Amino acid sequence: MTKALVEAIADMREEEALALAKEQLAGGTPPLDILEACREAMAVVGRRFEAGDCFVPELIMAGEVLRQISDLVKPRLTEAAPAAKRGRVVIGTVEGDIHDIGKDIVAFMLDINGFEVRDLGVDVPAARFVEAVKDFRPQVVGLSGFLTLAYDPMKNTIQALRAAGFAGKVMIGGGQIDEQIRQYTGADAYGQDAMAAVGLAKSWTP
Repeated sequence: MTKALVEAIADMREEEALALAKEQLAGGTPPLDILEACREAMAVVGRRFEAGDCFVPELIMAGEVLRQISDLVKPRLTEAAPAAKRGRVVIGTVEGDIHDIGKDIVAFMLDINGFEVRDLGVDVPAARFVEAVKDFRPQVVGLSGFLTLAYDPMKNTIQALRAAGFAGKVMIGGGQIDEQIRQYTGADAYGQDAMAAVGLAKSWTP
């Protein structure tokens, strides 16, 4: 069933995608499964974009569909939100990348799992991450990037954080991130999805 949702989002069939998401929620599909379908769809869109098969307007349209679906899903997730905060996380999409859907979902999931989150937004230069770390003093920094052009800014941001004395953990995620990219950027770990990011943050803030 979620395969149909992935295809509807990736093909930017907005009304069909929203109808499927509503139908699946009503039918008892776990909200996290629907968020995972969103992630898979954006990975498809990202590959098409980088192959030249779709362009920025399509990326924006797909992002808007995802935003509407995440708005449907979020109320289902907040019911189990813990009251006590367990750690602090700074998160943002790195310089040169303006995609925020994946980052927003991760920030939301961190929040309802007990973390205090400072979201710096999109197209964030390394200096702003450094400034936020000095001010907010997080245990974890999350760097998001949807396209391959984000890899060098991720690497540069991590180098800047270390040069500024940040001794906490850095996780990266989004798009085509894998172990090879983690090594290239110097991050401590990468997460394939929002729950993986939450799991990493929890393991680093016992």
